[in-house]
Amino acid sequence: MPITGAFIMPHKPTVLPQICRGEESEIQKTVISCREISKQIAVLKPDTIIITSPHSIMYTDYFHISQGRRAKGDLSKFGVDAEKFQICVEYDCDYISTLQEEAAKYGIAAGTLNEKDVCLDHGTIIPLAFIRELYDGFKLVRIGLSRLPFSDHYVFGECISKTADILESNVVFIASGGLPHEAPAKNHDGFTGEGSQHDGQIARAMRNGDFLKFLTLEETFKDESAARGLRSFIVMAGALDGKGVKSELLSYEKVSGADCAVASFIPYEINENRKFLDIYKKLEGFQYKTKVTEDEYVALAKYSIESYIKTGKITDLPLNLPKEMLERKAGVFVSLKKRGNLRGCIGTISPATGNIAREIQRNAVNAATKDPRFEPVNVAELSEITCSVDVLSPPEPVSSVDCLDHERYGVIVKCGHKRGLLLPRLEKVNSTKRQIEIALSKAGIRNDETFSIERFEVARHI
Repeated sequence: MPITGAFIMPHKPTVLPQICRGEESEIQKTVISCREISKQIAVLKPDTIIITSPHSIMYTDYFHISQGRRAKGDLSKFGVDAEKFQICVEYDCDYISTLQEEAAKYGIAAGTLNEKDVCLDHGTIIPLAFIRELYDGFKLVRIGLSRLPFSDHYVFGECISKTADILESNVVFIASGGLPHEAPAKNHDGFTGEGSQHDGQIARAMRNGDFLKFLTLEETFKDESAARGLRSFIVMAGALDGKGVKSELLSYEKVSGADCAVASFIPYEINENRKFLDIYKKLEGFQYKTKVTEDEYVALAKYSIESYIKTGKITDLPLNLPKEMLERKAGVFVSLKKRGNLRGCIGTISPATGNIAREIQRNAVNAATKDPRFEPVNVAELSEITCSVDVLSPPEPVSSVDCLDHERYGVIVKCGHKRGLLLPRLEKVNSTKRQIEIALSKAGIRNDETFSIERFEVARHI
């Protein structure tokens, strides 16, 4: 059976009453949330609990799965008497064996070799201490992380889920991990702040079940200690690949200089739109194009066209677009050329969508598929298509042609319901007079008709 529940839990030792030492008020929400998680797990009654711990053994190119039949651990290094507090667990050997086989099928290096310390680490002990308060009918699989790419962590999570299916086990996943940055300033929704943008983004991703955000933060985490908790969350995301989830961020607070998040993810249905690794690979393609073209406006136009021609769907906007593209509205024209010849051009004089990025996306797809002068672009042509993007300033009326300049301004001519537009700096348009003549012809306005003129400026991206 599939994973029945997945949870993010902190491993900061001070969240335990035995260690908090006067910090009860600081950790109150975290403790309450951890106990809520233990209640949910008790209801699910899992046969097996998987814990990924940033403090288990970590190799560069290998996921370590703890071996043996049993293990125990204590918190004596944090000042807790080992005789008064100790966690003992039984490992799920069948699950561990099958998981190794499943990982090998997907080229993921994972196994039980070279464990230097068989004792449970505190990244495992802290979540188990809360769970054991209400439920003890499970076997454990303890997994360390690696320095392999985030995408490999996600695939390993998929292997964890497939193993549960193969064995028909009721499995709960615990992603043990903390967020070592300073807690962000809070606004009305509780999570924002420029000083700690990563933690704010991760917390929002937890709340919204946006696992794609976990994957796309890889390059921004230069400090390995900052990335460890995120790696744990990504394995969890892979275990829930392709499933809709009921997500809940139970708490997110600063505890002794680090941030503790507690979150719950209960899967409820198959959802093909939540195959986040596939989406991530497409985004990586967009990022590559951006680096090659050195212009994100053009890259977005080409990316939108290629995605639509290949899938028949308008894709979601890539992440990390410039603020101007997301916050500004403007009319946009997208022009396509093939071997230097026009292959399509569609645009909007004034904005028809919520921002420039959406305007580019919409008009790029329309230029490729709905320009009545051309057949729709097909897959075989994509490699030969080049794009340019013109972002228009708001039009302003002019009193005479003396206020125009065909190199600087585009023109709009109007007569009743008839309207024609021509962009500036076009090939073979070498005068303002010629620019107006073409615009009038496009609008179907005769020379003897009275018409008004507006001008606009253009930011051209090529």
